[in-house]
Amino acid sequence: MPISIEPRRPLRSSPLSTWQGSYPTAAASSNPLLGLFPTTITVPSTTNSLSSHSVSPSPNSPDSPDSRPSSLSQTPSTPSPNSPITHSSSPSPTTLPTISPASSPAHTGGSQSSFYSTASPPSNLNNHLSAPTSSSPLQPIDPPICTHPMVTPSQNQILKPKQLYLAETPCSEVEPTCVSQALKDHRWRQAMSEKFTALVSQGTWDLVPLAPNQNIIGCKWVFRLKQGKDERVERYKARLVAKGFHQQPGTNYTQTFSPVIKPTTIRAILSIAVSKGWKIHQLDINNAFLHEKLDEQLFMQQPAGFIDPHLPHHVCRLQKSIYGFKQAPRMWFRELKQFLLAHDDILIIGSNPIAIDNLITAMSSKFSLRYTQDILQRAGMDNAKVVSTPLSSTTSLRQFLGHSLTDPTTYRQIVGSLQYLSLTRPDLCFAVNRQSQFMHNPSDLHWQAVKRVLRYLNGTKFHGLLLRPQTSLSLHGFFYADWASDKDTSISTTGYVMYLGSTPVSWKATKQRAVARSSTEAEYRALAAANSEMVWILNLLHELGIHPSTPPALYCDNIGATYLSSNPVMHSRMKHIAIDLHFVRDLVDHKVLRVSHISSKDQFADGLTKPLSSARFTYLRSKIGVADGSSILQGCVKEKISAISS
Repeated sequence: MPISIEPRRPLRSSPLSTWQGSYPTAAASSNPLLGLFPTTITVPSTTNSLSSHSVSPSPNSPDSPDSRPSSLSQTPSTPSPNSPITHSSSPSPTTLPTISPASSPAHTGGSQSSFYSTASPPSNLNNHLSAPTSSSPLQPIDPPICTHPMVTPSQNQILKPKQLYLAETPCSEVEPTCVSQALKDHRWRQAMSEKFTALVSQGTWDLVPLAPNQNIIGCKWVFRLKQGKDERVERYKARLVAKGFHQQPGTNYTQTFSPVIKPTTIRAILSIAVSKGWKIHQLDINNAFLHEKLDEQLFMQQPAGFIDPHLPHHVCRLQKSIYGFKQAPRMWFRELKQFLLAHDDILIIGSNPIAIDNLITAMSSKFSLRYTQDILQRAGMDNAKVVSTPLSSTTSLRQFLGHSLTDPTTYRQIVGSLQYLSLTRPDLCFAVNRQSQFMHNPSDLHWQAVKRVLRYLNGTKFHGLLLRPQTSLSLHGFFYADWASDKDTSISTTGYVMYLGSTPVSWKATKQRAVARSSTEAEYRALAAANSEMVWILNLLHELGIHPSTPPALYCDNIGATYLSSNPVMHSRMKHIAIDLHFVRDLVDHKVLRVSHISSKDQFADGLTKPLSSARFTYLRSKIGVADGSSILQGCVKEKISAISS
C-alpha cells in the first residue's frame, strides 16, 4: 500500500482537548498497514492555533475524486465526506500534514478538514509492507557479491578446526556446614549412619565414664559430595573428624612426622613406566587412618547425633586412630610400611586393561584442567585476554613497589594454588617463585603480575607435561644462574631442569642463600644445587634397578664454572665456597657425573631464572617438556560425546 506524506506545521502543546475517530473494519482488514493502528485514536489538540485536520484517502488512490499529484500541497484539500476522524478548531490555518492510505475504501462520517498528501515510497518498501500482488510479487534478495581483490582463507575452504569442549553442568547440591543441616536430609543421615556403623564395628572406641582431670577431645562431622566425571553426585560422604587442636603435646601425642612422596619420584616412575610399558594402577584405601592402634590414651566426646541414650554422659575411649589426630598420618605410615615389608608380592587386578593403559593421560587431562579452571574462576579471570608469556620481559618486580593491598588473602590463595600447579607446569616455575617472594606484603603491582600469569594460564590451560616412551633412560640436566637478579638484595637466582631420557623429571627455580661476588660464583652455586638433585635421582634409579650406561651429565654456559668443577687448583676468590667446590669436585673425580659446557642458546634452564621474550620463551617451553594437549582432550571429548549419544 503506497503512502504519501506532506509535512505541515507541527502541533504545539496547549490545554488538552481530544478528538476521536475510528477506521472501518473493512478497511483495516483489506489493508495490512491499517491493521497496525488502533481502532480508536485520541490525540491532544491546541485551542486557538491549530487548523482542523483529518485523515482521508490520498488523491491518487482509486477512490479519490481527482488525481492530483502526491507532492507537497500548498492548499488545503477537501476531505471525503465519509471521513471518520474529524477535528475542528478555530481560524482557517496553514496547511498541516496528515497521513492517509493511498488505496482504501472511503471513510464514513466526520467533518471536512485539511490532510496530509503523501509521496509513494519505493517499490521495494511496498513489497515488504504490503501483501504481494500479481504486479509486485515478493522476490528473494540475492546476497551482495564481493568484488574485493583480497582472497580470504574461507574462499579457498581453508578453515581452522573448531575447538570442541564438553559443557558440563556444575553440581547444584550444597554441602551441609553443621549437623543440624545434615540431619534434615535422609541422604546425609544415611551417610552418617554408615560411617558411625563402620567405626563401631572396627572397635574404634568404647564408652567409659567421664573421669576428673581428663582432657576430652571434641569431634565434628565433615560432609563432602563426591562427584563423578560428569560432575554428578556419586556419593554423599560423611566423616567424623577429631579436633586435634584440643590435644596436649607430650600427653596426647609425641611424634607426628609422616613422610610424603616427592613429586620427582612420581615423575621419574611414570616416565619409566611409559618407556617400559608397565601397567599402572591407582589404589584408594578406605578408612586409611582407622587401622592402627594408638600408643597414647585418648578420650573423645560422643559424636553429635549418635549419643548413646542409655549412657549420655560417657565419653569415647579411643582404641584406634581417626582423622584429625596429629599422630594419625604417622600411625598410618607405620601400618603401611609393616604390610609392604611383610608381603613381597602384591596382586592387583584391573577389569579394563585399556583404561589402565590410559590412566596417566586421563588423570592429567581431567584433574589438571579442572584445577586450572578452578583457579581462573576463583580469580575472575576465566574470560581474560590471553598473553604469550607469564611475565613481561620489561617489568621488574621489587619489594616496595606500588600500594599495599588492603586484603592480601586472594593474592596468597592464588599464588599458593599456582605453586601446586607448577608441579606439572615447569613453564610457570620462575613466575610463581618470583611472586611468592611478596606474600608478606603484596602490592597492587604485584597483583597485576599475578593476573598476567593467569592470563597466560587461560591461553595454555590445555598444556601439560608430555611423557613419551624412550629407548634410553640416560640422566642429564641443565643449570643456570642469573647473577644479582634481585634488585632489592642482589641475590642471584638458580634454575635447573633434570631429564630422564627426553622427559623432564625435576626442575627448580630458587634464590641463592648468599650474595655471589661474580657470575662464576653464582653459576657454581647453581652447579652445587643441581649436583645434589642429580645424585638423589641417580640413587632412586639404582633402587629401582635401573643403571644408566653413561655417567650423568650437567650442562652450563659458563666456562669458569666448568673449569672450577674439574681443576684441583683452589682460586683465592673461591675459598669461601670451599664446601661446594669439594663436593662437586669429589663427584667429578670419581666419575659419578661430568660437567660440560654448552652454548647459551642451548641452555634450557634459561627460562627458570628470568623473564624472556615471547619467541625465546615458546622455544624453551617446548624443550622442557610442556606441550599442548588440546588434541588429546578433543579426542577424549569426542569419545565422551559419542558414548553419551549412544
